[in-house]
Amino acid sequence: MVEIRKVAVIGAGVMGSGIAAQVANAGHEVLLLDIVPEGNENRNVVAETALEKMKKADPAPFMSRRAMGLVTAGNIDDDLEQLDQVDWIIEVVVERLDIKQALYRRINAVRRKGTAISSNTSTIPLKTLVSGMPEDFARDFMITHFFNPPRYMRLMELVKGEKTDPTLAALVADFADRKLGKSVIACHDRPGFIANRLGVTWIQLGVIKAIEHGLTVEEADAVMGRPFGIPKTGIFGLIDLVGLDLMPHISISLKAALPEGDLFHDTNVDLPLVTKMIAEGYTGRKGKGGFYRLNRSGGEKIKEAIDLDTGEYRLSEKPSDPSLKAAKKPREVMALDDRLGAYAFSVMAATLGYAASIAGEVADDVAAIDEVMRLGYNWKWGPFELIDMIGADWLVSKMQAEGIAVPPLLEKLDNRSFYRIEDGRRQVLGLDGVYRDVVRPDGVIMLEDIKRVSQPLLKNASAALWDLGDGIVCFEFTSKANAMDAEIMALLDKTIGLVKKRFKALVIYNEGTHFSVGANLGLALFAANIAAWGEIDKLVSAGQSTYLKLKYAEFPVVAAPSGMALGGGCEILLHSDAIQAHAESYIGLVECGVGLVPAWGGCKEMLTRWQTSGKLPKGPMPAAAKVFEMISTATVSKSAEEARDMMILRQHDGVTMNRYRLLADAKKKALAMVDGYRPPLADEIILPGPAGKTAMVMAAEGFARRGIATPHDLTVAGELATVLSGGDTDIIDRIGEARILELEHESFMRLVRTIPTLQRFESVVETGRPLRN
Repeated sequence: MVEIRKVAVIGAGVMGSGIAAQVANAGHEVLLLDIVPEGNENRNVVAETALEKMKKADPAPFMSRRAMGLVTAGNIDDDLEQLDQVDWIIEVVVERLDIKQALYRRINAVRRKGTAISSNTSTIPLKTLVSGMPEDFARDFMITHFFNPPRYMRLMELVKGEKTDPTLAALVADFADRKLGKSVIACHDRPGFIANRLGVTWIQLGVIKAIEHGLTVEEADAVMGRPFGIPKTGIFGLIDLVGLDLMPHISISLKAALPEGDLFHDTNVDLPLVTKMIAEGYTGRKGKGGFYRLNRSGGEKIKEAIDLDTGEYRLSEKPSDPSLKAAKKPREVMALDDRLGAYAFSVMAATLGYAASIAGEVADDVAAIDEVMRLGYNWKWGPFELIDMIGADWLVSKMQAEGIAVPPLLEKLDNRSFYRIEDGRRQVLGLDGVYRDVVRPDGVIMLEDIKRVSQPLLKNASAALWDLGDGIVCFEFTSKANAMDAEIMALLDKTIGLVKKRFKALVIYNEGTHFSVGANLGLALFAANIAAWGEIDKLVSAGQSTYLKLKYAEFPVVAAPSGMALGGGCEILLHSDAIQAHAESYIGLVECGVGLVPAWGGCKEMLTRWQTSGKLPKGPMPAAAKVFEMISTATVSKSAEEARDMMILRQHDGVTMNRYRLLADAKKKALAMVDGYRPPLADEIILPGPAGKTAMVMAAEGFARRGIATPHDLTVAGELATVLSGGDTDIIDRIGEARILELEHESFMRLVRTIPTLQRFESVVETGRPLRN
């Protein structure tokens, strides 16, 4: 077998159906099979029900409607013979060895030899799974452990056995990497592999030590959260997210498989409160609540937290301890001379020590363990990166003082760190005590690596320009949340001139959590509060001018977004020649949500896309109405493919599934456009005039009558309708870009002076949350 084209997933539970959806998101056909329930006339009901649930789920497992159509539901009694048509079979059934092996024998009887077979088991060793199975089965078998939800979690643990065909395993790994968007980490065949072995122990330590030290769940989550680069859910919020009822199942498997003396056994204690919560249906977010819940009894949503002593719910309170607020770094929190510091140290010293003690047992190097915890548990830093930040000498000294056993790997560090920079290359300390370069997978380019060995071509406080080689340069936003401001516009303007003289093409890309959350509303609010309307006017003009220069530059421009690309961040995509988007890109023009209209050319670009799409009836009104609907409701795509449906991405634009491969794919696209490149011709658009404006305003008034639009929303909608209709002209004719930009500018400046718009600015700035629909 030279490639994987079609996949079968057996087991249509949450994980199995989610894996099937992600394979379909990659554009491949999937056969989803499950059991035939006794007494049900519809023999495919289990798999079909799972598909229907996914179509309505939020967050959505599917990236597009097209992907939904690639999954075929079936059952293991009637459809198992179809396995001879697939190239990879993924088993995702209950964690019972007898059930798995009975299924494997049935699979082996019908599959094509050489077809990859894998289990999504999270705890059972591969050696146990293939015990007693035929040689040809063992040769084609491996473990591919996905994480929930499969679409959004970027990690897959891969375990090969002694007999596993390495070529077949490499084929599966490459498919998971390039097509499914996973960072594939090779793990040793040990119980729990890396993520569950270390992660479950950390979680159980967090719960036990919180009770021992008398912390509230809010205090424990605050301690375990941002100071350690762990999501703000902390420990208890994470358990609620995963599900309290899942933890005992994982623990049972690990308890049976791990040797005596393993730290896991010390943490695997019976907690009556947790047992009681599960029995009463308090299993987390999917149940009636968990350690946190929303009390809706009084008609309001009131967040409550459980008291770890009494088991009763109370009003959730944000921790206000001044020492915790002052401690920003891991070591500072662990060194606090109070119960919060004692808790932080007891949990993290044990967790980091455990990571060091099992390193050689579960993986080939510490970098693999760090990557697993970053991607599997969303830690900002892996355990060995945290040890470097804390200081291994300090950690070892304090562990010894507290009577905690220090693993040999830490004892032998001898004033060294696990990571270092040598000649601009990041190196990791091997288990043999030798530093080696951290090597990226084949074909991966990361901007952080380029920045380590070079200086920017241009730079200011909000942006930088980097040389990617081969005549391609990369423009990077560096402002907070990559918000667009005057500094970005100024440097982008300089960049256009420099690229024209010295380079072949430009890529716009960064490695932040979000490509850009839009314009910097904090600066706009400040300017408005001191009535510096001229400064706001200049920023609008600068944005329009710079984006037009970008659009008509004499070289190709490729924008490569990931995460949110909102408002002005969306508009820069619309003015690029091509977009190479990460699959998880959430793109839209959200200005109406804060009481404005897009003013950097977003309206004109969306009108152009829809008028030339061929997807709408002819005439000026259909495109204007479609764009009005999207912009007035601040619609944001929930994937790159959905952005294609919105015409933000066009047919020639690409989607990259693996975030690590985005820059390389964008550079490749830019290089492919260089030969014979010509700038686009100037756009002319047909607009509907006053009659069209009236129709759009009437639509907005309909929302107001239903109580879902405010009076100020109508004001904003009226300005947007003015832009999209062409203003007050009575002539329905072709209108140039300059006139639409002028209308955008005028409407924006009228709205930015209104009190309701400024109040919305304040809300966004105070919460720090980018606006989405």
